[in-house]
Amino acid sequence: MAAEEEGLTGPGESTPAPRPDHGSEPRSEARSVPELLLGRPPMARPLPSFDPDTAPVEPGPLFVDWLADAFAAGVLDPQVVTLSTVDADGLPDARVLVVRDVDASGTGWVFSAAADSPKGRQLADHPAAAMTLYWPPLGRQIRVRGTVERAADQVAAAEFATRSPASRVASLVGRQSEPLAALGEYEEASATARRRLEATPDAVAAGHAVYTLWAHEVEFWQGDADRRHVRLRYTRTGPVRTPEWSRTLLWP
Repeated sequence: MAAEEEGLTGPGESTPAPRPDHGSEPRSEARSVPELLLGRPPMARPLPSFDPDTAPVEPGPLFVDWLADAFAAGVLDPQVVTLSTVDADGLPDARVLVVRDVDASGTGWVFSAAADSPKGRQLADHPAAAMTLYWPPLGRQIRVRGTVERAADQVAAAEFATRSPASRVASLVGRQSEPLAALGEYEEASATARRRLEATPDAVAAGHAVYTLWAHEVEFWQGDADRRHVRLRYTRTGPVRTPEWSRTLLWP
């Protein structure tokens, strides 16, 4: 299955690393799932501290600080998030995608999607979503909930132009989440899309859309090996895009 959001890649991504040859390594003796889980407890390592008293009055700047910390700490793909939506039956759906920008002052998370994809159709019917990030090396989780707004087509076209050729080719192929008869069928469609992009470098995938998740709530969660997790929740008290927030500590 292709990764969500036209691939988990951004501008200037490199060729994927070779897959490990698991067949060349001896497989450990089979164990039950509980044994596997108990044998590797989460967060059993030194983790950074978080003093909520020093946190800013708005969540946007704190998110940017934590994101910068994640890059500095060498966290792999810290811009990859889980976006959760609901379908027409009210059932939850989730997938990973890439954050394209953050409006720190208005507290909005920008991402893109194909409007005719499952997530695009779900957002059209119910323009609200939740976004979750977890950075294991830092033991940090961020949760965002709010309403989603689709940008103008001109904005989407400009954002599309910033993508790498591989990402644009994947988007031009389209048909996200539809049944695929064989991998060869995708390779043929990809080759056709690549030729189209070479002939028309400014081509934009049909239905390419840019969305902003305007936060109503943002929670910053700092994990602790002794389970003394620190949780700070911001709740918007004014209209969207205004710097009006309240802060609340939560029990772990």
